Amino acid sequence: MTALSVAAPASAQQELPWTEVCRFDDRRLTEISGMAASLMHENVVWVHNDSSDAARLYALDLQTCDTVSELRLRGVQARDFEGLASTRNARGRAALWVGDIGDNRDSWPSVTLHRVWEPKTLGTRSRPVKSWDFTYPDRPHNAETLMVSGRSVWVATWQLATGGVYSVPLRRTVASAERLDDVGPLTTDGSIHPDERGYVLRDYLDVHFYVGLPPGRRVATFALPRQVQGEAITWTSDGTGLLIASEEDDRLLRVDPPWWVLAAMRPPDHLS
Repeated sequence: MTALSVAAPASAQQELPWTEVCRFDDRRLTEISGMAASLMHENVVWVHNDSSDAARLYALDLQTCDTVSELRLRGVQARDFEGLASTRNARGRAALWVGDIGDNRDSWPSVTLHRVWEPKTLGTRSRPVKSWDFTYPDRPHNAETLMVSGRSVWVATWQLATGGVYSVPLRRTVASAERLDDVGPLTTDGSIHPDERGYVLRDYLDVHFYVGLPPGRRVATFALPRQVQGEAITWTSDGTGLLIASEEDDRLLRVDPPWWVLAAMRPPDHLS
């Protein structure tokens, strides 16, 4: 969690239509800050807490918000988990990627990505991970956004003025991320569309839609329903809507972009 020391900018955008999916009642879910749709289990979404928790993920049933799995990351010491993404490798195996990328003081010499294979069966599980360390080309940054497609990884930094979107190479040694473009202030999460036609970034008030993979091109911005400390977003598994959650709200909400936004986010050539 990044505590705001200044007021977030007022949103002047039209608010997207939304519905309440369900409400969390698991007391372990104290500060949801990352979320990704399951690629193995229908109507399931994975979430993680902020730095207040151990190195573990929770799977939630999308009909009830009940916790149906706890996945512990074996051998990992969680410092400040701030991003979660799901993807498949070239062989179709489903993976969950966790970004230990929070750095409220902009001081860590490096930050870490973890990959864990998504379990085929739910319940209480423990799995080994593969990890990669990286740094930024200029100085340490706080980040709350992790996006993954295959083995391509991007993070977006959280900054009061202008953040950046970075490409992160996966190397055996500490890698240096490459800055691709600027992004708006206070970016708290993002998600690649299931068919890779585009992606979204969110801040505390708005969601921004982009064509193509990062850096892409922004095509629309809409206001999100108000949630205090809103930090999590993911596409639904069918790519027709978005799920959002907050550190300070027990509601899981769905928002639906208008048809023309999804049409503008046309699939890339290799998928069309």
